[in-house]
Amino acid sequence: MKLKNKIAVVTGAGSGMGKAIAIVYAQEGAKVVVSDINEASAYETVEEIKSAGGEAIAILANVAKEEDIQNLIDRTVDTYGTLDILVNNAGIMDNFEPAGDIVDELWGKIFAVNTTSVMRATRKALPIFLEKQQGVIINVASNGGMQGARAGAAYTASKHAVVGFTKNTGFMYAQKGVRCNAIAPGSVETNIVSSMTRINEFGMGRVRPGLGINPRLGKPEEIAKVALFLATEDSSFVNGTVIAADGGWTAY
Repeated sequence: MKLKNKIAVVTGAGSGMGKAIAIVYAQEGAKVVVSDINEASAYETVEEIKSAGGEAIAILANVAKEEDIQNLIDRTVDTYGTLDILVNNAGIMDNFEPAGDIVDELWGKIFAVNTTSVMRATRKALPIFLEKQQGVIINVASNGGMQGARAGAAYTASKHAVVGFTKNTGFMYAQKGVRCNAIAPGSVETNIVSSMTRINEFGMGRVRPGLGINPRLGKPEEIAKVALFLATEDSSFVNGTVIAADGGWTAY
């Protein structure tokens, strides 16, 4: 088992890519803290892990709240004694709004969940990692963090920020035993579209032509395998970078 006895926190693990990551980590021997804003979904993931012989607990967390992130990491350490792997997966979409149609409330919400939470969770985990000179941070970014028109302006900006934060963190702590990488998924079969409330017609109209060159949709399990690679010593020389997992969409 590649992650035997490792302690992993996965945010947004009640469904989609987060759930798939939590399950594959448990299969490889990790003790997984399943975090989600939907408590029922988090417990469903835990039960699925336990039914397969794995170990996991659920912790309710709205990653947009600093106190929830503090509680998430503190309870992890209280339960398991340490933390080895942090997966910042929780995220929400915008409604494909271009800059001229953004409202402050949406901008703030997108950045709170997609970007500020990544910083806060990383900030909270770093003292644990630095004390033992070992730790892995994996941020789930997006093709939207590498390209200009995979979503609206707010989501695009938030994921570009995650990419920059990942690179900076990876370099800053490279000599301290801490690695930080990001995954940039293309279109994946998840329920993230449920966070979209009212599609902006102009924005979607501008984005739509590029959707036609997308080779295919990915599955959460395919992203989870990349997250597994980044969490193990197989990727010991991979740091401060972004892996595009998109079936070749960005290669066009």
